[in-house]
Amino acid sequence: MRQSYLVNRQSRSLAYVAWIVVCIVWGTTYLAIRIALESVPVALVGGLRFTAAGIILITALRLTGQPLPSPRWWTTIALSGFLLLVIGNGAVVWAEQYVASGLAAVIVAMVPFWNVVVEAIRPGGERPTVRTLSGLAVGFAGIVVLVWPELFTGNGGDGFVAGVIALQLACAGWAVGTSITKRNTPSSPPTATSAVQMLAAGLMFLAIATVTGEWRELAFTVRSASAILYLVVFGSIVAFSAYVYAFRHLPIATVSLYSYVNPLIAVVLGSVLLSEPFSSRTLVASALVFAGIAIVRSASRA
Repeated sequence: MRQSYLVNRQSRSLAYVAWIVVCIVWGTTYLAIRIALESVPVALVGGLRFTAAGIILITALRLTGQPLPSPRWWTTIALSGFLLLVIGNGAVVWAEQYVASGLAAVIVAMVPFWNVVVEAIRPGGERPTVRTLSGLAVGFAGIVVLVWPELFTGNGGDGFVAGVIALQLACAGWAVGTSITKRNTPSSPPTATSAVQMLAAGLMFLAIATVTGEWRELAFTVRSASAILYLVVFGSIVAFSAYVYAFRHLPIATVSLYSYVNPLIAVVLGSVLLSEPFSSRTLVASALVFAGIAIVRSASRA
Protein backbone atom coordinates (compact mmCIF):
# COMPACT_ATOMS: atom_id res chain seq x y z
CA MET A 1 0.00 0.00 0.00
CA ARG A 2 2.77 2.43 0.99
CA GLN A 3 4.73 1.57 -2.17
CA SER A 4 1.69 2.33 -4.31
CA TYR A 5 1.26 5.65 -2.48
CA LEU A 6 4.90 6.58 -3.10
CA VAL A 7 4.65 5.69 -6.80
CA ASN A 8 1.51 7.81 -7.19
CA ARG A 9 3.12 10.69 -5.33
CA GLN A 10 6.24 10.49 -7.50
CA SER A 11 4.12 10.39 -10.68
CA ARG A 12 2.21 13.45 -9.52
CA SER A 13 5.43 15.32 -8.73
CA LEU A 14 6.85 14.46 -12.15
CA ALA A 15 3.57 15.58 -13.70
CA TYR A 16 4.01 19.04 -12.17
CA VAL A 17 7.55 19.17 -13.55
CA ALA A 18 6.17 18.22 -16.96
CA TRP A 19 3.54 20.95 -16.63
CA ILE A 20 6.23 23.55 -15.89
CA VAL A 21 8.12 22.42 -19.02
CA VAL A 22 4.94 22.91 -21.06
CA CYS A 23 4.42 26.38 -19.61
CA ILE A 24 7.95 27.52 -20.43
CA VAL A 25 8.52 25.88 -23.81
CA TRP A 26 5.12 26.54 -25.33
CA GLY A 27 5.46 30.12 -24.15
CA THR A 28 8.35 30.48 -26.61
CA THR A 29 6.70 28.79 -29.59
CA TYR A 30 4.61 31.82 -30.58
CA LEU A 31 7.83 33.58 -31.52
CA ALA A 32 9.15 30.50 -33.35
CA ILE A 33 5.94 30.17 -35.35
CA ARG A 34 6.10 33.83 -36.36
CA ILE A 35 9.65 33.38 -37.60
CA ALA A 36 8.84 30.14 -39.44
CA LEU A 37 5.94 31.81 -41.26
CA GLU A 38 8.37 34.30 -42.79
CA SER A 39 9.14 31.77 -45.54
CA VAL A 40 7.21 28.57 -44.76
CA PRO A 41 3.45 28.30 -45.55
CA VAL A 42 0.97 27.49 -42.78
CA ALA A 43 0.28 23.79 -43.41
CA LEU A 44 3.96 23.05 -44.06
CA VAL A 45 4.90 24.59 -40.71
CA GLY A 46 2.82 21.88 -39.07
CA GLY A 47 3.65 19.19 -41.61
CA LEU A 48 7.42 19.54 -41.35
CA ARG A 49 7.32 20.04 -37.59
CA PHE A 50 5.14 17.12 -36.60
CA THR A 51 6.24 14.62 -39.25
CA ALA A 52 9.89 15.10 -38.29
CA ALA A 53 9.12 14.96 -34.58
CA GLY A 54 6.99 11.82 -34.99
CA ILE A 55 9.63 10.01 -37.02
CA ILE A 56 12.40 10.94 -34.56
CA LEU A 57 10.39 9.78 -31.55
CA ILE A 58 9.26 6.52 -33.17
CA THR A 59 12.82 5.75 -34.27
CA ALA A 60 14.15 6.42 -30.77
CA LEU A 61 11.48 4.21 -29.24
CA ARG A 62 12.25 1.33 -31.59
CA LEU A 63 16.02 1.62 -31.06
CA THR A 64 15.56 1.47 -27.29
CA GLY A 65 13.17 -1.47 -27.50
CA GLN A 66 10.12 0.41 -26.23
CA PRO A 67 6.76 -0.67 -27.65
CA LEU A 68 4.47 1.47 -29.75
CA PRO A 69 0.71 1.49 -29.16
CA SER A 70 -1.13 -1.50 -30.61
CA PRO A 71 -2.48 -0.94 -34.16
CA ARG A 72 -6.03 -1.27 -32.80
CA TRP A 73 -5.48 2.09 -31.08
CA TRP A 74 -4.11 3.94 -34.09
CA THR A 75 -7.48 5.25 -35.30
CA THR A 76 -8.27 6.77 -31.91
CA ILE A 77 -4.76 8.19 -31.60
CA ALA A 78 -4.96 9.65 -35.11
CA LEU A 79 -8.30 11.27 -34.24
CA SER A 80 -6.87 12.84 -31.11
CA GLY A 81 -3.83 13.99 -33.11
CA PHE A 82 -6.14 15.61 -35.66
CA LEU A 83 -8.05 17.47 -32.94
CA LEU A 84 -5.02 18.49 -30.87
CA LEU A 85 -2.55 19.33 -33.62
CA VAL A 86 -4.23 19.82 -36.98
CA ILE A 87 -7.16 21.76 -35.50
CA GLY A 88 -5.71 22.96 -32.21
CA ASN A 89 -2.25 23.98 -33.41
CA GLY A 90 -2.94 24.50 -37.10
CA ALA A 91 -5.75 26.98 -36.50
CA VAL A 92 -3.50 29.02 -34.21
CA VAL A 93 -0.74 29.16 -36.84
CA TRP A 94 -3.25 30.19 -39.51
CA ALA A 95 -4.84 32.82 -37.26
CA GLU A 96 -1.53 34.46 -36.40
CA GLN A 97 -1.44 35.77 -39.97
CA TYR A 98 -4.36 38.08 -39.17
CA VAL A 99 -4.75 38.47 -35.39
CA ALA A 100 -2.44 40.52 -33.20
CA SER A 101 -0.39 38.33 -30.90
CA GLY A 102 -1.76 39.92 -27.73
CA LEU A 103 -5.37 39.34 -28.68
CA ALA A 104 -4.53 35.83 -29.89
CA ALA A 105 -3.06 35.12 -26.45
CA VAL A 106 -6.29 36.23 -24.77
CA ILE A 107 -8.41 34.00 -27.00
CA VAL A 108 -6.14 30.97 -26.68
CA ALA A 109 -6.27 31.48 -22.90
CA MET A 110 -9.91 30.40 -23.17
CA VAL A 111 -8.75 26.77 -23.52
CA PRO A 112 -9.43 26.07 -19.81
CA PHE A 113 -13.02 27.17 -20.23
CA TRP A 114 -13.43 24.85 -23.23
CA ASN A 115 -11.84 22.04 -21.21
CA VAL A 116 -14.27 22.60 -18.35
CA VAL A 117 -17.25 22.68 -20.74
CA VAL A 118 -16.17 19.49 -22.52
CA GLU A 119 -15.64 17.69 -19.21
CA ALA A 120 -18.92 18.95 -17.79
CA ILE A 121 -21.04 17.66 -20.71
CA ARG A 122 -19.16 14.37 -21.08
CA PRO A 123 -20.79 11.45 -19.25
CA GLY A 124 -18.76 10.83 -16.12
CA GLY A 125 -16.65 13.92 -16.74
CA GLU A 126 -15.04 16.16 -14.14
CA ARG A 127 -17.61 18.60 -12.76
CA PRO A 128 -16.16 22.04 -12.04
CA THR A 129 -16.48 23.40 -8.54
CA VAL A 130 -17.17 27.02 -7.71
CA ARG A 131 -13.55 27.35 -6.57
CA THR A 132 -12.26 25.95 -9.89
CA LEU A 133 -14.39 28.37 -11.89
CA SER A 134 -13.27 31.24 -9.66
CA GLY A 135 -9.61 30.33 -10.22
CA LEU A 136 -10.07 30.18 -13.97
CA ALA A 137 -11.79 33.57 -13.92
CA VAL A 138 -8.97 35.14 -11.88
CA GLY A 139 -6.34 33.72 -14.23
CA PHE A 140 -8.20 34.91 -17.30
CA ALA A 141 -8.49 38.38 -15.74
CA GLY A 142 -4.69 38.41 -15.48
CA ILE A 143 -4.35 37.72 -19.20
CA VAL A 144 -6.84 40.49 -20.01
CA VAL A 145 -4.83 42.94 -17.87
CA LEU A 146 -1.62 41.83 -19.60
CA VAL A 147 -2.81 42.52 -23.15
CA TRP A 148 -5.53 45.11 -22.53
CA PRO A 149 -3.91 47.87 -24.68
CA GLU A 150 -3.68 45.45 -27.62
CA LEU A 151 -7.36 44.54 -27.55
CA PHE A 152 -8.14 47.70 -29.51
CA THR A 153 -5.36 47.53 -32.10
CA GLY A 154 -6.76 44.82 -34.42
CA ASN A 155 -6.72 45.73 -38.09
CA GLY A 156 -10.32 44.56 -38.60
CA GLY A 157 -11.61 43.16 -41.84
CA ASP A 158 -12.67 39.69 -42.89
CA GLY A 159 -9.23 38.20 -42.16
CA PHE A 160 -9.29 39.46 -38.59
CA VAL A 161 -12.79 38.08 -37.94
CA ALA A 162 -11.84 34.74 -39.52
CA GLY A 163 -8.72 34.62 -37.34
CA VAL A 164 -10.75 35.11 -34.17
CA ILE A 165 -13.13 32.35 -35.22
CA ALA A 166 -10.17 30.09 -36.04
CA LEU A 167 -8.73 30.62 -32.57
CA GLN A 168 -12.03 29.60 -30.99
CA LEU A 169 -12.01 26.51 -33.21
CA ALA A 170 -8.45 25.79 -32.05
CA CYS A 171 -9.50 26.00 -28.39
CA ALA A 172 -12.46 23.67 -28.95
CA GLY A 173 -10.38 21.16 -30.90
CA TRP A 174 -7.67 21.14 -28.25
CA ALA A 175 -10.19 20.61 -25.45
CA VAL A 176 -11.96 17.71 -27.17
CA GLY A 177 -8.65 16.16 -28.23
CA THR A 178 -7.35 16.39 -24.68
CA SER A 179 -10.42 14.64 -23.32
CA ILE A 180 -10.15 11.84 -25.89
CA THR A 181 -6.44 11.36 -25.26
CA LYS A 182 -6.90 11.32 -21.49
CA ARG A 183 -9.50 8.55 -21.50
CA ASN A 184 -9.52 6.73 -24.82
CA THR A 185 -5.88 6.01 -25.61
CA PRO A 186 -3.79 3.03 -24.45
CA SER A 187 -1.86 2.92 -21.21
CA SER A 188 1.41 2.79 -23.16
CA PRO A 189 4.13 5.35 -22.28
CA PRO A 190 3.03 8.94 -23.07
CA THR A 191 5.99 9.36 -25.44
CA ALA A 192 4.76 6.46 -27.59
CA THR A 193 1.25 7.92 -27.82
CA SER A 194 2.69 11.36 -28.59
CA ALA A 195 4.90 9.94 -31.36
CA VAL A 196 1.99 8.34 -33.20
CA GLN A 197 -0.20 11.42 -32.69
CA MET A 198 2.46 13.71 -34.14
CA LEU A 199 3.28 11.49 -37.10
CA ALA A 200 -0.41 11.12 -37.97
CA ALA A 201 -1.00 14.88 -37.67
CA GLY A 202 2.16 15.66 -39.64
CA LEU A 203 1.06 13.47 -42.53
CA MET A 204 -2.36 15.15 -42.47
CA PHE A 205 -0.69 18.56 -42.63
CA LEU A 206 1.50 17.44 -45.56
CA ALA A 207 -1.60 16.17 -47.38
CA ILE A 208 -3.26 19.58 -46.86
CA ALA A 209 -0.12 21.34 -48.10
CA THR A 210 -0.06 19.16 -51.22
CA VAL A 211 -3.73 19.76 -52.02
CA THR A 212 -3.43 23.52 -51.52
CA GLY A 213 -0.17 23.79 -53.51
CA GLU A 214 1.95 25.09 -50.63
CA TRP A 215 5.07 23.22 -51.76
CA ARG A 216 5.56 25.78 -54.54
CA GLU A 217 5.76 28.55 -51.93
CA LEU A 218 8.22 26.79 -49.62
CA ALA A 219 11.55 28.53 -49.06
CA PHE A 220 14.01 28.26 -46.21
CA THR A 221 16.13 30.94 -44.61
CA VAL A 222 18.47 30.48 -41.68
CA ARG A 223 15.83 32.06 -39.45
CA SER A 224 12.88 29.97 -40.62
CA ALA A 225 14.86 26.71 -40.69
CA SER A 226 16.08 27.37 -37.14
CA ALA A 227 12.52 28.10 -36.04
CA ILE A 228 11.25 24.84 -37.54
CA LEU A 229 14.08 22.92 -35.85
CA TYR A 230 13.21 24.52 -32.51
CA LEU A 231 9.54 23.65 -32.96
CA VAL A 232 10.43 20.03 -33.80
CA VAL A 233 12.77 19.41 -30.87
CA PHE A 234 11.37 21.56 -28.07
CA GLY A 235 7.86 22.55 -29.10
CA SER A 236 6.92 19.01 -30.19
CA ILE A 237 9.19 16.24 -28.87
CA VAL A 238 9.86 17.75 -25.44
CA ALA A 239 6.80 19.85 -24.62
CA PHE A 240 4.05 17.77 -26.26
CA SER A 241 5.28 14.59 -24.58
CA ALA A 242 5.37 16.48 -21.28
CA TYR A 243 1.82 17.70 -21.90
CA VAL A 244 0.52 14.16 -22.48
CA TYR A 245 2.22 12.98 -19.27
CA ALA A 246 0.89 15.91 -17.25
CA PHE A 247 -2.77 15.54 -18.11
CA ARG A 248 -2.66 11.79 -17.44
CA HIS A 249 -1.69 12.48 -13.81
CA LEU A 250 -3.25 15.88 -13.04
CA PRO A 251 -6.77 17.34 -13.26
CA ILE A 252 -7.52 18.83 -16.67
CA ALA A 253 -8.38 22.20 -15.11
CA THR A 254 -4.90 22.36 -13.57
CA VAL A 255 -3.02 21.33 -16.71
CA SER A 256 -4.97 23.78 -18.87
CA LEU A 257 -3.58 26.70 -16.87
CA TYR A 258 -0.46 26.51 -19.06
CA SER A 259 -2.40 28.73 -21.48
CA TYR A 260 -2.38 31.47 -18.84
CA VAL A 261 1.36 31.20 -18.23
CA ASN A 262 2.47 31.07 -21.89
CA PRO A 263 1.79 34.78 -22.58
CA LEU A 264 3.72 35.72 -19.45
CA ILE A 265 6.72 33.77 -20.71
CA ALA A 266 6.54 35.77 -23.94
CA VAL A 267 6.57 39.03 -21.96
CA VAL A 268 9.61 37.94 -19.95
CA LEU A 269 11.46 36.98 -23.15
CA GLY A 270 10.64 40.37 -24.64
CA SER A 271 11.93 42.10 -21.54
CA VAL A 272 15.19 40.11 -21.40
CA LEU A 273 15.99 39.77 -25.11
CA LEU A 274 14.42 42.91 -26.58
CA SER A 275 14.75 45.28 -23.60
CA GLU A 276 10.99 45.75 -23.45
CA PRO A 277 9.78 47.41 -20.22
CA PHE A 278 8.47 45.16 -17.46
CA SER A 279 5.66 47.47 -16.39
CA SER A 280 3.48 47.60 -13.30
CA ARG A 281 0.64 46.29 -15.49
CA THR A 282 2.71 43.19 -16.20
CA LEU A 283 3.35 42.69 -12.49
CA VAL A 284 -0.37 42.94 -11.71
CA ALA A 285 -1.19 40.51 -14.52
CA SER A 286 1.42 38.05 -13.29
CA ALA A 287 0.02 38.19 -9.77
CA LEU A 288 -3.51 37.49 -11.03
CA VAL A 289 -2.37 34.60 -13.20
CA PHE A 290 -0.50 32.85 -10.43
CA ALA A 291 -3.33 33.54 -7.99
CA GLY A 292 -5.65 31.75 -10.42
CA ILE A 293 -3.27 28.82 -10.59
CA ALA A 294 -3.15 28.62 -6.78
CA ILE A 295 -6.94 28.66 -6.50
CA VAL A 296 -7.41 25.89 -9.07
CA ARG A 297 -4.69 23.76 -7.49
CA SER A 298 -6.31 24.15 -4.07
CA ALA A 299 -9.64 23.15 -5.61
CA SER A 300 -8.12 19.99 -7.11
CA ARG A 301 -6.77 18.96 -3.70
CA ALA A 302 -10.04 19.63 -1.88
